[in-house]
Amino acid sequence: MDRHYGMDWLRIGAFALLILYHIGMFFVPWGWHVKTAQPLDWVAVPMLAANAWRLPLLFVVAGYASAALYGKESVAAFVTSRAARLLIPLVFAMILLIPVQPWIELMFKHGYAGSFARFWTRDYFRFEAIDGIVVPTWQHLWFVVYLWVYTMLVVGIIAVTPARAQESFARFMDDLLSGPGLLIVPIAWLAVHMAISGPDAKETHALVDDMVAHRMYFPAFVFGFFLRDAPGTWAAIRRWWKVAAILALLGYGVVAGIEMAWPGDTRAPAEWAMLFRAARLMQGWCAVLALIGIADRYWNRDHKWRPMLTEAVFPFYIIHQSIIVLAGWWLLSFALSPGAEFVILVAATVAGCWAFYLIGREITFLRPLIGLRLARPGRSAKAAAQPVGVP
Repeated sequence: MDRHYGMDWLRIGAFALLILYHIGMFFVPWGWHVKTAQPLDWVAVPMLAANAWRLPLLFVVAGYASAALYGKESVAAFVTSRAARLLIPLVFAMILLIPVQPWIELMFKHGYAGSFARFWTRDYFRFEAIDGIVVPTWQHLWFVVYLWVYTMLVVGIIAVTPARAQESFARFMDDLLSGPGLLIVPIAWLAVHMAISGPDAKETHALVDDMVAHRMYFPAFVFGFFLRDAPGTWAAIRRWWKVAAILALLGYGVVAGIEMAWPGDTRAPAEWAMLFRAARLMQGWCAVLALIGIADRYWNRDHKWRPMLTEAVFPFYIIHQSIIVLAGWWLLSFALSPGAEFVILVAATVAGCWAFYLIGREITFLRPLIGLRLARPGRSAKAAAQPVGVP
């Protein structure tokens, strides 16, 4: 399949939304590293518009981009490049960029009194829990860990499966998802997932004990990988995305209505809580399909900004949450209104992310540390921008 620019734009948009969502976490009553002085219950309503589908969408577009890369190089080269592009930035960030997050969380929630220098040199590398916070930590970069593991699993399955069996299974899945099955099959799987997980199950983002997450995100990644060469499924998306959009809006209407009836920490009755979960799962999958359909219909064209934005996504992802947590903690001392805090957080995060990317891409030894390809001799850093299938 030729390059699909709509999927590039969808990936860029998904991560722009992720950054805005994490800024929202400073204001919503849900638990997070640091919070505004008076969290706002109503912020949960717009947050829930994206809460159900933002992570499945990220894994779908990452799977799609990974499949594009997999088809361009040998298996050994692909595995080596994935390790370099994902694990090197992960280790770098865990050592130098992420520690500010648990330090601030410990101060905000547990009264930790040590300076950052003391925390980083004496406490962060203890490899144990401090007041329930495990250090060192990968924090928001759990996505990178899961992406690498899922990629290796898919490559391993492909490696041990005969080519004829692969082709047969691909045709079977393409036929299964080429009609209403595009909606029915994934939603049925999500219903099974909901029944297995139970009402109080939560994602841990710790990899080894996180089946709640794996049952949702690994199939999403596989779907994205499979979608790279699935003409029947693409045809179904083009036929069904408007229906999916309507179902996603209906699901969100139920979710928002229940949230407004039982806001904040108020626990809804069991039957309404179950309806909330079911509507949220339907909203999530249908929104993913609708967004892919929109990207295919309206965004499948190139633009001069696309290569740079495609390259900038991963550095933005690596640094954005540390900027938000640090800036949010700093803002608390000024007792500003939530509106002023929001404007400052957005400005600080956007400026910090751009500075991190624009400076880092021009310094050769920093490029692999922030998830960028090394520029070849005689080739500018800008020209080295390639899709990498990562956040």
